[in-house]
Amino acid sequence: VQLQASGGGLVQPGGSLRLSCAASGSISAIKWMGWYRQAPGKEREYVAMFVASGATVYADSVRGRFTISRDNAKNTADLQMNSLKPEDTAVYYCNADVVVPWDTNKDGMIVWGKGTLVTVSS
Repeated sequence: VQLQASGGGLVQPGGSLRLSCAASGSISAIKWMGWYRQAPGKEREYVAMFVASGATVYADSVRGRFTISRDNAKNTADLQMNSLKPEDTAVYYCNADVVVPWDTNKDGMIVWGKGTLVTVSS
């Protein structure tokens, strides 16, 4: 199982970017998908997530500016980022709790994708 994140780049303050995360491989189900980020010199922090119930949760720092969406049929989760600020600069990672066909107990496993760099600067 792999997660592939894309869509990062350089954007000016106040601008927008859309990140995409696609899961591939032998997947029976995805319990939840989410986005984390890690800024230079800081610990990785969660940004937004679809939890198991289907509800969405956001970090306080991005609520109202970022929107996470998910396509269950395609096993994708996108992150629309608006009103970007310099402090949003970070490497963004997607992750997911994935159930594979041979996981008969449906315990799931956490999978991380490689990050995509978002730089907000004028």
